[in-house]
Amino acid sequence: MRLTTDGVDRVDLTYPPEAEEFRAELRAWLAASVPAAWTAPGFWGSLDEDAAFDLRRDWERGKALAGFGGIDWPVEYGGRGGTPAMAAIADEELVRARAPRSVNTLGLTFLAPTVMAVGTSAQKTEIIGPMLRNEVIWCQGFSEPDAGSDLAALRTHGERDGDVFVVNGQKVWTTFAGRGDRIFTLVRTEPGSSRHRGLSLLLVDMRAPGVEVRPIRQLSGVSEFGEVFFTDVRVPASACVGGLGNGWATAMLLLSFERGGSALGQYTAFRRAYDQIVDVARALGRDGDPVLRDRLAARLVELECLRYHALHVLTEVERGGDLGAASSVTKLQWSQAYQGLFETFDEVLGADVALTRPLADLDLTDLRRESFWTRSVTIWGGSSQVQRSIVAERVLGLPRGS
Repeated sequence: MRLTTDGVDRVDLTYPPEAEEFRAELRAWLAASVPAAWTAPGFWGSLDEDAAFDLRRDWERGKALAGFGGIDWPVEYGGRGGTPAMAAIADEELVRARAPRSVNTLGLTFLAPTVMAVGTSAQKTEIIGPMLRNEVIWCQGFSEPDAGSDLAALRTHGERDGDVFVVNGQKVWTTFAGRGDRIFTLVRTEPGSSRHRGLSLLLVDMRAPGVEVRPIRQLSGVSEFGEVFFTDVRVPASACVGGLGNGWATAMLLLSFERGGSALGQYTAFRRAYDQIVDVARALGRDGDPVLRDRLAARLVELECLRYHALHVLTEVERGGDLGAASSVTKLQWSQAYQGLFETFDEVLGADVALTRPLADLDLTDLRRESFWTRSVTIWGGSSQVQRSIVAERVLGLPRGS
């Protein structure tokens, strides 16, 4: 990505030729591989949850087999060996083509790069390829009933019994808990330890004896989340990533891959939603409301700021920079912008926000579901309060609050 400054007068935001060649190749493949029916409003919501999941899983597997999975992963792990700029382009183009959402985001975004960095040779062989081809779906077990944003307060524990850990505890708000084949989860493996010490990141078979999943029905009507209970679950000690007792550092590395990536794909999706919301305002005759026009203008400014921040992040990643704690700015910015955008959507609907029927001949099903979903984005992946504390203390150097 040629995002370099020439003195103080010019910034080059163009992509290099090889990245644009990749964009053209991916666009052509997407045009031939995403049926028009799939892009119609309400299509995915009209499907049974199981049917929608299976369709997305098969399509994503085909994408990987066609060479469009793991864009910036090394070829030795089944990736394309591309650049961060190519990966950002892929995120943008998938959104533009209205391609199916990934069913293995947690594994692909978090676990795979972590295993590449600190996993054993056996773990790299066992985990990365099957994950890329969607042969194994992964979920993440971090949050607990009394340890959500305060992850270090988790109580799920594993007692050593020879070459296995016997795990007991509970996780909650586990995305795709009912779909996952395996789960990567933080467990307290050192008796008597507390907070950040004595934790390990263990890989658990979701079909192992003693694992129970209870779906959580969301406001939108779907059950992407679930509770996971572990009762005397036997987990091989070899199924630990990053070293026994080193779970906190491994978890922070894992989360950095989400927070540190460019948000260009998110910007593309949010900007499309913004345009749809403006169209709804016009259709409902709200486009002349000066207060609402001011709110929509503010949302657009926030989105454009997100775009330029995403380009800045991409520049740093392309240069090999380590974002560290500064990556929290990305999570904070995109989640607040996204949530704020749909708060404005709710303002556009006004008193009709709670209705489920079409409004003024508009099918708002997809936007309403997305509005429900955005209530969660400032919580998962590190709440906004936690992200602000990280930015204040570790980026701005402000004193720690008492």
